[in-house]
Amino acid sequence: MDIQNIRAFLSVAETGSFSRAAEQLFITQPAVSKRIAALEQSLDTVLFDRIGKQVQLTEAGRALLPGYRRILAEMEESRRILSHLNEHTSGVLSMATSHHIGLHRLPAVLRRYTQACPEVKLDIHFMESEQAFPQLLHGDIELALVTLPDACPPQLAQHLLWSDPMHCVIARQHPLAQQPRSSLKQLAQTAAILPAAGAHTRELVDAALADHPPQNILLQTSYLETIKAMVQAGLGWSLLPDSMIDSSMTQLHRRRLRIDRHLGVVLHRERTLSNAASRLLELLGVK
Repeated sequence: MDIQNIRAFLSVAETGSFSRAAEQLFITQPAVSKRIAALEQSLDTVLFDRIGKQVQLTEAGRALLPGYRRILAEMEESRRILSHLNEHTSGVLSMATSHHIGLHRLPAVLRRYTQACPEVKLDIHFMESEQAFPQLLHGDIELALVTLPDACPPQLAQHLLWSDPMHCVIARQHPLAQQPRSSLKQLAQTAAILPAAGAHTRELVDAALADHPPQNILLQTSYLETIKAMVQAGLGWSLLPDSMIDSSMTQLHRRRLRIDRHLGVVLHRERTLSNAASRLLELLGVK
């Protein structure tokens, strides 16, 4: 039922005049008559008696008057609620993030976010990047901050936030660190600590080492902090992001082993984001 027709009905009922109703609604009198006629036709009943210059509600019109007033009041209340939501940021923000982003990228962002949106409750799930996509597709989370894949499901949209180049590193005390001209073949025969098989970062590593795949993989894990600790202990070589390389390690300058991975946010294309999610995207610079 057209809400404009109901507005016209209520205005005529209150003013007792089609012309005064037209003035009240800022439309023409024929437009008011057309709306009333449309409402009467849809209900298959007469709502007003036109006796001379008098306009009076029929019995059916009087019966409908309280209900239509409630409908209009509820519509106005709904608009007020939506207007309040548009201006207010609260509720729960459910999101996923990888451990690396959660440790090295997210804290500064969330510090600003919680200061700007103190009424939002954060529901953060730490998981591997690949595990976040089913969660997004099923609607279990609103967004994911993860390593961006080369391709993702068509229902999802991804936005680049940070470039995260990774370099080949080894402990300073490791014998290989003393051989700056060591070959990829030597590297392949040296103990390696690598990202877990199936992870996108591991796919990038395997592609870079396709001609000389590692022959001695000591450990595979998705936790880069664990990889860093193992490298620092002198147990083997690996690839780590710039942000995690420190003075305890030596970079093995192998141009072919510089991996450019990308970190960003992934969203469902068809999901209407909450104010809480939209505000976080604003802080991240996503439009």
